[in-house]
Amino acid sequence: MEESKRQKQVGKLLLEEMSAIFQKEGMNIVGGGMVSISKVLVTPDLLEARVYLSFFQVKDPNHLLHTVKERSAEWRKMLGQRVRNQLRRVPEITFFNDDTLDYVFKMEEVFKKINEERENQSLPPTQE
Repeated sequence: MEESKRQKQVGKLLLEEMSAIFQKEGMNIVGGGMVSISKVLVTPDLLEARVYLSFFQVKDPNHLLHTVKERSAEWRKMLGQRVRNQLRRVPEITFFNDDTLDYVFKMEEVFKKINEERENQSLPPTQE
């Protein structure tokens, strides 16, 4: 089902505000790696938001995701203070790992192997 215009607006607002909160709290750079919010999806009733986090060069993304989830009530409170004039109710926030970046790297490796195999097959055999 396609998102409504209001869902997209609220999702964009939450993405911007959560990104600002993460920057303020120092959660965008953790342990030499980088954390960013890649997208926010909002349910049709605007009461739940799925926040997808992208981790780049983070040693243990699952542990960091667990840490973020533990503080979700705190994140929601900060978000509420920032959007209280735009939204009647602050949605419940659920954090997820966005593995799109990992998928892209994996696909690049697959394509690189395919290209190498094609190059090796198209070369004439060496004469000795």
